[in-house]
Amino acid sequence: MKTIVIYKSKTGFTKKYAEWIAEALSADIYDISKVSISMLDDYDAVVFGGSLHAAGVTGLKMITDNFDKLKSKRIAVFATGASPAREEVINEVRDKNFTQEQQKYIQFFYIRGGFDYNKLPVIDKFLMMLLKIKIKNKKRKNIKLTSDEIGMLNAYDNPVDFTNRKNIEDVITYIVP
Repeated sequence: MKTIVIYKSKTGFTKKYAEWIAEALSADIYDISKVSISMLDDYDAVVFGGSLHAAGVTGLKMITDNFDKLKSKRIAVFATGASPAREEVINEVRDKNFTQEQQKYIQFFYIRGGFDYNKLPVIDKFLMMLLKIKIKNKKRKNIKLTSDEIGMLNAYDNPVDFTNRKNIEDVITYIVP
């Protein structure tokens, strides 16, 4: 099965997973900026990876906007984020990003990546700083923080990397059953 792996990565975690997936599948790999939809005609399977941003997957519009052209292919989409995988969050992300019809053809995976504030683009640093302020205000009001919020506050000063090759196994198994 001829496979292409496409990714959009801001801080490198998604790229790392895309590279591991491409290696495991002997697939071609491209940053999304180097891909046109017509390039995908030559492939039987498409794997797309992007990071989570407010429950949206960065760069995903390439897949969803061209769904009718792609639905005859085997399609896997993975999103990376710093939080541990939780079924309710994964379902929310899937339902927010894909229509019911798209969910019949596109298999969605969440893969824990990491967080490195210093590698973020300026606009994302600004948005993440707003989140940090919101969490700190909650703390100042003596509102109990979740374990994710505590971890997030710590990660601003100490980058975290949860990437692990084992995390791609479900994607590989889906593409090559």
